Amino acid sequence: MARVFVGLGSNLGDRPAFLSRALQEIRGLQGVTWRRSSAVYETEPVGKKDQPAFLNMVVELEVEGEPAAFLRSLKAIEARIGRVERERWGPREIDLDLLYFGAEVINDGPLRLPHPELAHRRFVLVPLREIAPDFVDPMRKQSVQDLLRTCPDTGAVRKTQLTVP
Repeated sequence: MARVFVGLGSNLGDRPAFLSRALQEIRGLQGVTWRRSSAVYETEPVGKKDQPAFLNMVVELEVEGEPAAFLRSLKAIEARIGRVERERWGPREIDLDLLYFGAEVINDGPLRLPHPELAHRRFVLVPLREIAPDFVDPMRKQSVQDLLRTCPDTGAVRKTQLTVP
C-alpha cells in the first residue's frame, strides 16, 4: 500500500457537484482506502487568468497497485464526469492530479511523480499542508510545510465553508 495524495479542482459548471462525484468515484476504486481530505478552497486561476475561480482540495489515500494504473483510473473518472480537454491551464469541469504515490520518483511521459508543478502552486500546497504538513517530498527532500514557506506563487487561496461528501 502506498500513501497517495490527489489534488482535485473544478472551475466550470456545478463545481461542488463535480468535486463530490469525483470523491465518490475515487472512494469506489478497487484497492483504494480512504484516509482523509482537506477543506475546499477557492483559488485564483494560474497561468490563464481570464477564467472563473477554482475550487480545490487534496485527498489522502492508501493505494494498492502501480502508479500508472492509478493515474489511468483518475483520467477515466475525469472522462466519466465530463471533462473536456481544452487549452493548457484553461477552464475545466474536473481536474484530478496525482501529486504523490508514496516515495516514487518517476518521469515517464504523462506519469511524472512527484507532480512537477506542485512546489510552485499554493492551491495545492495549502490544502496538502492541512492534511499532511510533515510529509516529505521524495525528490525535493522538504516537508510540505517547508515547500509552502518557499513557494513563489502569491495567488489567493481562501478556505470555503463548503463541505463535499
